Amino acid sequence: MRSSFANNLLKWHKTIHRPFPWKGEKNPYLIWLSEIILQQTRVEQGLPYFLKFKKRFPDVKSLADAEEDEVLRLWQGLGYYARARNLHAAAKYISEELKGIFPVSYPGIRKLKGVGDYTAAAIASFAYHLPYAVVDGNVFRVLSRCFGIKTPVDTTKGKQQFKALAEKLISKKNPAAYNQAIMDFGAVQCVPVNPACGKCPIKKKCFALKNDLVETLPVKSKKIQLKIRYFHYLVINEGEHIYLNKRSEKDIWRNLYEFPMIESERILSGKEIAKTKQWKVLFNGSNITRLEPAGVFRQTLSHRKILAAFYEANLKGKLNSASSLIRVRMNSVDEYALPGVIREFLTQRSS
Repeated sequence: MRSSFANNLLKWHKTIHRPFPWKGEKNPYLIWLSEIILQQTRVEQGLPYFLKFKKRFPDVKSLADAEEDEVLRLWQGLGYYARARNLHAAAKYISEELKGIFPVSYPGIRKLKGVGDYTAAAIASFAYHLPYAVVDGNVFRVLSRCFGIKTPVDTTKGKQQFKALAEKLISKKNPAAYNQAIMDFGAVQCVPVNPACGKCPIKKKCFALKNDLVETLPVKSKKIQLKIRYFHYLVINEGEHIYLNKRSEKDIWRNLYEFPMIESERILSGKEIAKTKQWKVLFNGSNITRLEPAGVFRQTLSHRKILAAFYEANLKGKLNSASSLIRVRMNSVDEYALPGVIREFLTQRSS
């Protein structure tokens, strides 16, 4: 079945049309850029970001020479900002350590910061026609259903098993076409819910279809537990200015900008916020009018749910702060990379 599986996929792939600007691309830099952007991101959402980054950073050197703040600002809205920081760091490594030459081997590509097995395989096959199989969520699903693999995909054993099978199945003559075919097959044919099994080119040999396991496979052993975090954002107005803080801790949204924030184990009232130790550090006796609630917004991340309560107040006189707050004009806030929950608040505030 293994040789026929690859042949059927390649034949099927010739019948579909999914035009994207990175398809057929041979430039390893642009392939890398597209793969990083599309990690944990829908194609429709990632497309405008790819075009934007390609225009602003047409090569490795232009990306390496950019300031991280600019990279993060262009990235905002995509989430998982570690991808952007790793992309920038890897570009600097290629530019400075590799003299601007993109790695030409799988091990060399794999060494780039933020590049895992899947991304390295994609770049190696698409740019250099090397026979390394991609294994992502779409591939897990296709292989699990077709070959009846019940090993959980989120375990070490499962990942090893799927990777070994994928390496055996890949077309050695045309690895790029095969990798693109199996990814597209999972994206448009063997979809997670209600796949079109009646029109599937490999339905006669599909284990899941024969055994009524289409909705069961692939198997996952872990269920993500979302931790709720409570953020209190303080919008301190000083005429046409407000104050921002740059997140520097090893936490979510590192190096992004936000309003002064106090985190607690629950949502606090304005009076409770003003009594916290964090308030004293942030404002140290500054003359700030009573905090007025300005709405609660929510943002769900991979393992966290953020409940962000916003409060507005006016500052009279000078700000006395032991922290490194940044005073900026309200109309220039868009120049800073901001978390999605803050951009949502600002959009509602200006409407």
